[in-house]
Amino acid sequence: MRRVTDQDPYLWLEDIEGEPALAWVARRNAETEAALAVGDGFASLRTRLREVLDASDRIPYTVRRGAYLYNFWRDATRVRGVWRRTTLEQYRKDTPEWEVLLDLDALAAAEGEKWVWAGARVREPDHGRALLRLSRDGGDAVVVREFDLGCLEFVEEGFRVEEAKTRIGWVDADTVLVGTDTGPGSLTDSGYPRTVRRWRRGTPLDEAPVVFEGETGDVSAGGWHDSTPGYERDFVVRTMDFHHSELYLLGPDGALVRIGVPDDSDAYAHRGHLVVTLKSAWLGRPAGSLLAFGFDAFLAGDRTAQVLFTPDERTALAGHAWTRHHLILTTMRDVSTRIEVLTPASDGAWARSPLADVPALSDATVVDTDPDVSDEFFLDVSGFLQPSTLYRGETGAGTEILKQAPARFDATGLEVAQHFATSLDGTRVPYFVIGPGASRPGPALLYGYGGFEESLTPFYGAVTGRAWLERGGTYVIANIRGGGEYGPDWHRAALGADRHRAFEDFAAVASDLVTRGVTTPAMLGARGGSNGGLLMGAMITRYPELFGAVVAEVPLLDMLRFHKLLAGASWIAEYGDPDDAADRVHLREISPYHRLTADRPCPPVLLTTSTRDDRVHPGHARKTAARLRELGLPVLFHENLGGGHAGAADNEQSAHDSALVHTFLWRHLAPEGPGPGGGGGGAGPHVLHLLR
Repeated sequence: MRRVTDQDPYLWLEDIEGEPALAWVARRNAETEAALAVGDGFASLRTRLREVLDASDRIPYTVRRGAYLYNFWRDATRVRGVWRRTTLEQYRKDTPEWEVLLDLDALAAAEGEKWVWAGARVREPDHGRALLRLSRDGGDAVVVREFDLGCLEFVEEGFRVEEAKTRIGWVDADTVLVGTDTGPGSLTDSGYPRTVRRWRRGTPLDEAPVVFEGETGDVSAGGWHDSTPGYERDFVVRTMDFHHSELYLLGPDGALVRIGVPDDSDAYAHRGHLVVTLKSAWLGRPAGSLLAFGFDAFLAGDRTAQVLFTPDERTALAGHAWTRHHLILTTMRDVSTRIEVLTPASDGAWARSPLADVPALSDATVVDTDPDVSDEFFLDVSGFLQPSTLYRGETGAGTEILKQAPARFDATGLEVAQHFATSLDGTRVPYFVIGPGASRPGPALLYGYGGFEESLTPFYGAVTGRAWLERGGTYVIANIRGGGEYGPDWHRAALGADRHRAFEDFAAVASDLVTRGVTTPAMLGARGGSNGGLLMGAMITRYPELFGAVVAEVPLLDMLRFHKLLAGASWIAEYGDPDDAADRVHLREISPYHRLTADRPCPPVLLTTSTRDDRVHPGHARKTAARLRELGLPVLFHENLGGGHAGAADNEQSAHDSALVHTFLWRHLAPEGPGPGGGGGGAGPHVLHLLR
């Protein structure tokens, strides 16, 4: 059987909406539906998963804007969803009264568009207008429209931007900073804005003055206004690649002042502070440290830093959020959350105190704060078997429980444990195991991502619980290199030519599960999406003997052409450049599409994607499915026509897709029967980790 060469025979499947390609997709979809979406078991599973997604007693997470708490909500009757708001007094009630601001179902019906909510930028500090972002069927590209929060109508002559990967934000009532597609030269090779314009109300967008421009080979350029009273400032950023950027203060006269931090760090201004997260050592501080400087003093050349966090080999920075007078600091020790409050003093020192006790093997996330006004915070705490509890508090003044999510699956007899596998080079790799703790091996599903410094932390996954854990399956999350679980060095260890280390880590966890007696190779499945789809491709081409079934969702698989497809050029810093002869050597080695052969066994594979995915091109999954079919290897393929990189645009579609995945996995990993809880099922995390 011939091998795939650079003269790709399946290039025609990259024609996203070409008739031959869509006809091929339709045939594959029909085959997959016929194979999986049949019987009472499938229908029952889909219904139970839809119940989870549509449940009316979910926690409606909010964002405070002035006196109101804003929320976007979808359920069985509001398929596309409603943007709404309420007061804190109402929010404390079991059934708050919500004011509906925009009904997307009604808008979609009126305009004949499959609108998907992509967020809103509410104007500060008056909160009178918003810039709404609406996506057609879930793509990254959005339409921007100005919305009046007083009369609850679109502003007829307001700011409007046609479909593009737009960045936009308020400066004042009549001015925005915007980066978007304004014609030739306005976008980078990755399809993101290359320029930043200051756009005044009532003037043509393409005549708005350019205040900053990056290079065509950059990932993007962007600008924003800091509206903090007394600290009003404009900033622009040039993002050269995913891991390097330049930050500038934009003066009233248009002058640019470079903020002299390392270009691989993350930096921003908050009131009188310049806050810097290090990705490499600087000023005698290690990568992963969090530093604070006086903003004006830094611009004047003073490099005296207050060290807010220093990592160690087991502890990494997870995040931080400001209240009016404090900084809430979240860290991870062996991927479990710790959280404390830091308070700056007039002498430059910072006091520390605990904010909350977080149970072991759990996660705490600061959902929202109101840093310009108060010390209020909203904190969500959950674990693998612990439904979310939402707290509201004020630093130094205690907390209250606002909402508690009910249990969505029967956790009787289930246990949570953390173990460590030893990778090929001796690295200690943590992983979580959630399951029955059975004395004999059973079906298990291993999930991983391993890229872009994204961390996989504990979560309560209702879909996972209903479709997998209730049935007697074990669910496993691997915290492999490439992620951020142990800070920048953990991520950097699997960059570029070292990508294989992430693959070796995942394989080591799979092997450790078998050694511990949790499962067997025939009963072990693997699942990952986006960059995690690349990981899945590596498993079927490098370690097929370790798995009984593999699912790759919206996957990245052709590593010799990824940079030519949609947003792919923006990931060169993560993987390497296929046009560079030196990088091309290792990219061919890690490219699943080019490693497929008929002379090695392959576990059954399910590939899923979306026609409307304008981030990872659907051609990756299409071509790989075609190649697997050509080689006579077991593969099913499913492509949603909508949904974007998330894979699905509404709860009905999500439930159906999840049921397909779960049915496929359980059928191959537990062929003796459906197990406890009903027919057809599998598992997956509550969030699909995606290429940003």
